[in-house]
Amino acid sequence: MEIELGIRNVAGAVTFNTDEPADQVGAAINQAIANHEPITLTDTKDRHIIVPADALGYAIIGSETRHAVGFGALN
Repeated sequence: MEIELGIRNVAGAVTFNTDEPADQVGAAINQAIANHEPITLTDTKDRHIIVPADALGYAIIGSETRHAVGFGALN
Protein backbone atom coordinates (compact mmCIF):
# COMPACT_ATOMS: atom_id res chain seq x y z
CA MET A 1 0.00 0.00 0.00
CA GLU A 2 1.28 3.46 -0.86
CA ILE A 3 1.65 6.16 1.79
CA GLU A 4 2.21 9.84 1.05
CA LEU A 5 3.22 12.24 3.81
CA GLY A 6 3.27 15.97 3.22
CA ILE A 7 5.74 17.80 5.41
CA ARG A 8 5.25 21.47 6.27
CA ASN A 9 7.71 23.84 4.57
CA VAL A 10 9.03 21.04 2.31
CA ALA A 11 8.22 21.17 -1.40
CA GLY A 12 8.11 17.43 -2.10
CA ALA A 13 6.05 14.77 -0.36
CA VAL A 14 7.53 11.63 1.21
CA THR A 15 6.06 8.65 -0.68
CA PHE A 16 6.72 4.99 0.11
CA ASN A 17 5.07 1.56 0.16
CA THR A 18 4.35 -0.46 3.27
CA ASP A 19 2.93 -3.89 4.07
CA GLU A 20 1.23 -2.58 7.23
CA PRO A 21 -2.59 -2.48 7.17
CA ALA A 22 -4.24 0.90 6.53
CA ASP A 23 -5.93 0.99 9.93
CA GLN A 24 -2.61 0.34 11.68
CA VAL A 25 -0.88 3.14 9.74
CA GLY A 26 -3.72 5.54 10.49
CA ALA A 27 -3.69 4.63 14.18
CA ALA A 28 0.09 5.15 14.40
CA ILE A 29 -0.21 8.58 12.77
CA ASN A 30 -3.16 9.62 14.97
CA GLN A 31 -1.43 8.47 18.16
CA ALA A 32 1.79 10.31 17.26
CA ILE A 33 -0.11 13.52 16.54
CA ALA A 34 -2.12 13.29 19.77
CA ASN A 35 1.02 12.70 21.85
CA HIS A 36 3.30 15.11 19.91
CA GLU A 37 5.69 12.22 19.22
CA PRO A 38 7.53 11.35 16.00
CA ILE A 39 5.58 9.30 13.46
CA THR A 40 7.52 6.09 12.85
CA LEU A 41 6.57 3.82 9.94
CA THR A 42 8.38 1.01 8.12
CA ASP A 43 8.43 0.59 4.35
CA THR A 44 8.55 -2.63 2.32
CA LYS A 45 12.37 -2.55 2.33
CA ASP A 46 12.48 -2.48 6.17
CA ARG A 47 13.57 1.17 6.21
CA HIS A 48 12.16 3.34 8.99
CA ILE A 49 10.49 6.62 8.08
CA ILE A 50 10.46 9.03 11.03
CA VAL A 51 8.62 12.34 10.76
CA PRO A 52 8.02 14.81 13.60
CA ALA A 53 4.24 14.79 14.16
CA ASP A 54 4.13 18.57 14.46
CA ALA A 55 5.70 18.89 10.98
CA LEU A 56 3.06 16.74 9.26
CA GLY A 57 0.92 18.67 6.81
CA TYR A 58 -1.16 15.76 5.49
CA ALA A 59 -1.17 11.98 5.09
CA ILE A 60 -2.66 9.98 2.25
CA ILE A 61 -3.06 6.29 3.03
CA GLY A 62 -3.58 4.25 -0.13
CA SER A 63 -5.99 1.42 -0.72
CA GLU A 64 -5.14 -2.08 0.47
CA THR A 65 -6.92 -3.52 -2.57
CA ARG A 66 -4.57 -4.77 -5.23
CA HIS A 67 -5.83 -3.94 -8.69
CA ALA A 68 -5.65 -6.57 -11.42
CA VAL A 69 -3.37 -5.85 -14.33
CA GLY A 70 -3.81 -7.43 -17.72
CA PHE A 71 -6.12 -7.84 -20.65
CA GLY A 72 -8.69 -10.28 -19.26
CA ALA A 73 -12.29 -10.26 -20.39
CA LEU A 74 -14.52 -7.74 -18.66
CA ASN A 75 -18.03 -8.95 -17.86
